[in-house]
Amino acid sequence: MKEITKETYLNWYEEMLFWRKFEDKLAQVYIQQKVRGFLHLYNGQEAILAGALHVMDLSKDKMITAYRNHVQPIGMGVDPKRVMAELYGKKTGTSMGMGGSMHIFSKEKGFYGGHGIVGGQIPLGAGIAFADKYFKRDGVTLTFFGDGAARQGSMHEAFNLAMLWKLPVVFCVENNGYAMGTSVKRSANHEDIWKLGLGYEMPCGPVDAMNPESVAEAFDEAIARARRGDGPTFLELKTYRYRGHSMSDAQHYRTKDEVKEYQKIDPITQVKDILLDKGFATEDEIKKIDKRVKERVAECEKFAEESEFPDKQQLYDVVYEQEDYPFLPHKPE
Repeated sequence: MKEITKETYLNWYEEMLFWRKFEDKLAQVYIQQKVRGFLHLYNGQEAILAGALHVMDLSKDKMITAYRNHVQPIGMGVDPKRVMAELYGKKTGTSMGMGGSMHIFSKEKGFYGGHGIVGGQIPLGAGIAFADKYFKRDGVTLTFFGDGAARQGSMHEAFNLAMLWKLPVVFCVENNGYAMGTSVKRSANHEDIWKLGLGYEMPCGPVDAMNPESVAEAFDEAIARARRGDGPTFLELKTYRYRGHSMSDAQHYRTKDEVKEYQKIDPITQVKDILLDKGFATEDEIKKIDKRVKERVAECEKFAEESEFPDKQQLYDVVYEQEDYPFLPHKPE
């Protein structure tokens, strides 16, 4: 595995903090009704992305996930200003303002969504991995989904084919304890989701996903296995989300004390403590990073605010390839 150094921890702290503050800003403007529709935030789960990115080869590896998908494309290299603009519904967004919160995409950066259908991305991830194997591209696809999606039948079908064909895919269940508001213990007669891989003789196991170093180690082994042609891995990433399932979630299913307990192991705080304890950074240097992050978020907000909304004609231009399609409204001269 690529060495985890002082620079790694500095990068982890700044990037995870940026992702957190980026989404805090989204929550703020959502209340102001500048972002509409659904909004599912990743707060608390940032160590998963940080650890995965440390060992991925972004020149050929790919990622696909569910609708909690704002920070992943940023980590993969998508301009965060364009991500925020997409949530604002502006034409400078990643999908010209027509995808919104749940459908961020960037084929160029290897990020394949953003999917609103629960578990719908699981067989798609296997399909992307199949394409890489078929065309001998040496890429590995990381397929993320939540603990609720682990109850979808399509997951089992994807697992079966992935093992049968030895596909270069890593299946990653982000177990944040709740499928919307239903706890894991109420949705199945077992709480160790990773054991679902055993029925397919798929290498599998749990991961402390509040710690980016633990995540990096697990993904390094899984990606290496996939790249050398030995097939998929199933990882249960044990994490926690500090905000509700979406902005409309009243969170009656859990107590404030429970959230506070998990905040004691906040991945951002853990990394910050390591930076200070090991002398990798001083308090002043941490403050400079915090200031830089705040300025980056402000730039994203300014870009989204000042961008224009798309014209109505775009509704047709991005759907129909045939310019003279006979059933379209007449274009104004």
